[in-house]
Amino acid sequence: MSSIIITGGLGYIGSHTAVELLNCGYNVIIVDNLSNSVPKTLDRIKKITGKEPIFFEIDVCDKNALTDVFKQHSGISAVIHFAAYKAVAESVAKPLEYYKNNVMGLINLLECMNEANCQNLVFSSSCTVYGEPDLLPVTEKTPLKPAASPYGNTKKISEDVIFDTIQSGAKIKAISLRYFNPVGAHPSALLGELPQGTPNNLMPLVTQAALGKREKLFVYGSDYNTKDGTAIRDYIHVSDLAVAHIKALDWLFKQESCFYDIFNIGTGTGNSVLEVIESMNKNLEKPLPYEIVARRPGDVEKIYANSEKANKVLDWQAKYTLDDMTKTSLDWEKNL
Repeated sequence: MSSIIITGGLGYIGSHTAVELLNCGYNVIIVDNLSNSVPKTLDRIKKITGKEPIFFEIDVCDKNALTDVFKQHSGISAVIHFAAYKAVAESVAKPLEYYKNNVMGLINLLECMNEANCQNLVFSSSCTVYGEPDLLPVTEKTPLKPAASPYGNTKKISEDVIFDTIQSGAKIKAISLRYFNPVGAHPSALLGELPQGTPNNLMPLVTQAALGKREKLFVYGSDYNTKDGTAIRDYIHVSDLAVAHIKALDWLFKQESCFYDIFNIGTGTGNSVLEVIESMNKNLEKPLPYEIVARRPGDVEKIYANSEKANKVLDWQAKYTLDDMTKTSLDWEKNL
């Protein structure tokens, strides 16, 4: 069976994708520098699947170390590239770190793929490349606006780098999956989002407030032009997102010519922050405490996907509901 490299494979989405790949019979090689992940995730992946991926603790910005991985494992069929910094607010404060890490890591990877004749790439992109869209839902043809944060801009630049590399004649077939908002956890409660320090994403903050691990949840902004004044996102279960990568690989392997394509991965439904809180409260004896405060810099008011292209071309469908997302998130937080 084919060998697949997953960069950032011990992270939140990467670990769930590793599980799906192993369950499908792929050989999985994880590359991760552990900057936002922990080694024991390897044991959890093995416990779920009964199989152990190969692991290299290296940084994709270290070109020599990355080259050695390809040399040690000849015949790599594809790479799924997750490794990147991803906190919107932090990127506003530390733009140079984000450009250096996210863009240079991708450039190193593309060079290594060329040298090793590895022709298939699935890139972890983001709906942030759309900025603040004029029309919803967002399709793959929606015009890109200036990104609302340096993080979003690194994803846009990275997509351009991949496109230009293929246009130059590189023997690469590539897909960018533009994720909307991944949440939830593996149904086993053995894998989930494990942010280092204070979380930057909504769901870990919600689960921590729900279990009394923090005094209350802060809701950033209540004056948006939305149904209840809070920001709206298209929340998608991380296991649905992981399956999308398998479908993307399956489709890539069937294509003969080099190309670049883009797919939105979301549910097509927008939910507000208050709706997420309401869903979480269904699992609790008393409502979780929250306080509405000022907006955060870089946050988009509302965005949700049109995922018909992924539904039709990749034969992928989102299956989990918002209530599934909040329940599995809470089960994971309890298990911690």
